[in-house]
Amino acid sequence: MAKDNKIVKIIPFLICLILVIIAVSFFSSDTNFKENKKFFYIKTNSELNQVINNLVAEGVIKSPIVFQWAAKLAGYEDNIRPGKYQIENGSNIFSILKKLRRGNQTAVNLVINKLRTKEDFAKKIGDNFECDSADVMAIMTNEDSLRKFELDSNTAMTTIIPNTYQILWNTSATVILKKLYNEKEIFWNEERRKKALSLNLNPTEAYILASIVEEETNKELDKGKIASVYLNRLVIGMKLAADPTVKFAMKDFSLKRIYFKHLEFKSPYNTYQQVGLPPGPICTPSTKTIDAVLNSPSTSYLFFVAKPDLNGFSNFSTTYNEHLQFAKQYQQALDSFMNLKSNLK
Repeated sequence: MAKDNKIVKIIPFLICLILVIIAVSFFSSDTNFKENKKFFYIKTNSELNQVINNLVAEGVIKSPIVFQWAAKLAGYEDNIRPGKYQIENGSNIFSILKKLRRGNQTAVNLVINKLRTKEDFAKKIGDNFECDSADVMAIMTNEDSLRKFELDSNTAMTTIIPNTYQILWNTSATVILKKLYNEKEIFWNEERRKKALSLNLNPTEAYILASIVEEETNKELDKGKIASVYLNRLVIGMKLAADPTVKFAMKDFSLKRIYFKHLEFKSPYNTYQQVGLPPGPICTPSTKTIDAVLNSPSTSYLFFVAKPDLNGFSNFSTTYNEHLQFAKQYQQALDSFMNLKSNLK
């Protein structure tokens, strides 16, 4: 009888002890990583056991049993929200569970600079979001899907205005494209549309021309003048003959010099063969380059070639004879540079 009384007295103590241990585990730091913060990803349709296993495997928590108990008590098992979550070092199970249950995601900072192909864009999205690059390519090459955005498989990349976008990690490829399309519509405000119209271009055509200018130079002071050259050629029906379009047509961006054999490559993007603009952009031009096209000066230039000092700027000319003189100077300077470089090896 005395023994039974002892057991009866011990049971409440043990219960209290267990509750204290759980409380300490619940409200004390439970993270198991050294960094100041860690990003934890939950895939769509994940189950509780998968989430817990990943939390442990990635060092986010140390006490899976306590987390599971708390998660079931809080109804998290039926309320798992996919996404990217930032977990601070020193967080307790209560704060981690609270963040995951509420779906307090950290948005992805999607930084888009210069991309050349749809494949580049698809990889960029696939590397940063839950959706697969194949999902992106399926949209970017599907005429029916693109028609909703007033695009086709050639002009699809014109919806991308280089910038930094905040988008949730589990956003679908279609919704990402929709967001970019909306941002493009904001960029092409009334003022920019009027400037494009004054150049006999629509926004898509201005974007395509800007993509060529973007690939021609990184010198801001020359971009407007280079645009004027191509605009003048368009007016008189002269072929643009832009070297970067040949590289794009061949999908060989390692080419340093364009030779006559390259000019023979058959493609609607090869502006040495086709009159007018190519059917789509050859890269995603910066907003500065687009504005340089829209604000390009009125000139009589029809030709340009790099200056012989090889500093990246160009000489511009109206006549072909003048252009040949500038081209000869550049070629001689380039040959001398290559010979010097060869001798130093």
